[in-house]
Amino acid sequence: MDLGITIHLTDQSIDIRELAVAVEDRGFSSLWVPEHTHIPTSRATPQPGGGDLGPEYSRSPDPWVSLAVAAVVTEQLRLGSGVALVAQHHPINLAKVVASVDAISGGRTLVGVGFGWNREEMADHGVDYTTRRARVREHIEAMRVLWTEDEAQYHGEFVDFDPCWSWPSPSRRGGPPVLIGGGGGPRLFAEVAAWADGWLPIGGAGLRSGIENLQMACDAVGRNPDEVSIVPFGTLPTEGKLAHYDSLGVVETVLRVPSAGRDEVLSVLDEYTRFVGNGSHLDQKN
Repeated sequence: MDLGITIHLTDQSIDIRELAVAVEDRGFSSLWVPEHTHIPTSRATPQPGGGDLGPEYSRSPDPWVSLAVAAVVTEQLRLGSGVALVAQHHPINLAKVVASVDAISGGRTLVGVGFGWNREEMADHGVDYTTRRARVREHIEAMRVLWTEDEAQYHGEFVDFDPCWSWPSPSRRGGPPVLIGGGGGPRLFAEVAAWADGWLPIGGAGLRSGIENLQMACDAVGRNPDEVSIVPFGTLPTEGKLAHYDSLGVVETVLRVPSAGRDEVLSVLDEYTRFVGNGSHLDQKN
């Protein structure tokens, strides 16, 4: 089982260049960074799990700029958004950015997406909270059209554009894998089964039952569950936990390091290296 790393990167944390090199040098398979375009000062929406919103949320750099930089200083490390809030971006623009990073990295990108929880953040982008799932689905559909067709067009409820040209194309045929992040539930599993390449269960609690329910969702739409990668995300590792994930057929687990400065992050990475071993890589599209 591969082990990746995620960090809530900020302008005050470890520099992405040093982090990416350190992650790759220590044998980790991937590096994931989250997204918040901004945080409105009106805090009407509580964060999932409750509690005060950490300062890192309002200090998040653009994930794709960060991943492009990471691509330049690494050779093998896979680079993921964990997670991108795609409803808050026009798919023409986002498809171009993702394809550009994928081309620069030689096909090493992974697109983790989320439906979002911050109503105020969405509202500033003109996104109605109740439509966020449908918007994400359409945006990804439109992005895949832009990635795969020389003359792309898309006509949906939220996205509409006539035939156009848009290059570069991603390095991989069909574009990078797209994985949906979030806690397990019927609605999320239905989305994963319908159009995603994988599921990023946050934290990994209840993973066994979640995998079983996702397999049933895949069966319901006639999809082979083996086509869907399961990547527990933001995990704090123990030997027993990782062994349990491996026994369930998990291909990769993404470990969380603190949103902190260089010394603290590197110390945690050094601690995590004891869990690193040889494993199979998250399936990549040819």
